[in-house]
Amino acid sequence: MIENINWYPGHMKKTRELIQNNIKMVDAVIEVIDARIPVSSRNPIIDDLVSTKPRIIAINKSDLADDEANRLWKEKLTSGSGEAAEDAKSGGTRAVIMNSMTGEGTKPLFSMLEKIAAARTGSSAMKPCRLMIVGVPNCGKSSLINRMTGHKSTKTGDRPGVTKGKQWLTLENGMQLLDTPGILWPKFEDPNVGINLAFCGSIKDEILDVPTLAMELIKVLTQRYPELLRERYKLDALLGEGDLSPETGYPIETDADAALANMHQMALKRGCILPGKRIDYERMGRLLLDEFRAAKIGRITLEWPEA
Repeated sequence: MIENINWYPGHMKKTRELIQNNIKMVDAVIEVIDARIPVSSRNPIIDDLVSTKPRIIAINKSDLADDEANRLWKEKLTSGSGEAAEDAKSGGTRAVIMNSMTGEGTKPLFSMLEKIAAARTGSSAMKPCRLMIVGVPNCGKSSLINRMTGHKSTKTGDRPGVTKGKQWLTLENGMQLLDTPGILWPKFEDPNVGINLAFCGSIKDEILDVPTLAMELIKVLTQRYPELLRERYKLDALLGEGDLSPETGYPIETDADAALANMHQMALKRGCILPGKRIDYERMGRLLLDEFRAAKIGRITLEWPEA
């Protein structure tokens, strides 16, 4: 198992300071999270930085995640109920399901922002509403901003670290938005958080052992979405404890052995073969991660709210 994944480049410390220095200037915060990992993609230091500011959680990349999970997370992440959840003065949290690539969720998001703007009092009510957008790397912030501004304002990409610095942008409705680079935190207390972030591309593949990360993903998908995995890679069956490993010929005894055996099967189906009929685990690993991230395996949610 991959342990102790931690990735905290120097610019993330600067991003934390940027948020701290500008939070008093804004009326509300939009926190963008990845719908596939709503727990792991919520940076715990943002709670301390945002404090009592009204907050909207954009559950982004919803098209890559399970529909039912999206609905449950929206309910879970909205604080209060009834009027309390809608009261922009309460400093509470609202959640909206987003697909920034198609624009789904944009209208409800703007409606929430208008309520926050209307609830302002004093001198701030005379100025354009100011917002800050925050989130982990590769959560889709830039694509969402482009939707909100109505034109391509920021660079986008399928890798972390595309947004580099502070940017003030004007939205279609005249509100002002401060974009910030993706920010992680110095240490993941739960090792599964680092692994989930790595699965979804929030941590650079270049610092990871890709075949091992792919094997970890196979373990998860074998347990939670076995049919999607089997169908995508045209496997007759997924191998498990007691089956013979196609690589060693010995019985499979552990989850790691099973993941390796299934990766071997998948590589053969996809033609990931090196000279001498050796399996190209590096190529197969990258292929698997790319297809998971693009939802080619299926719409998958790795973290569900507790019942």
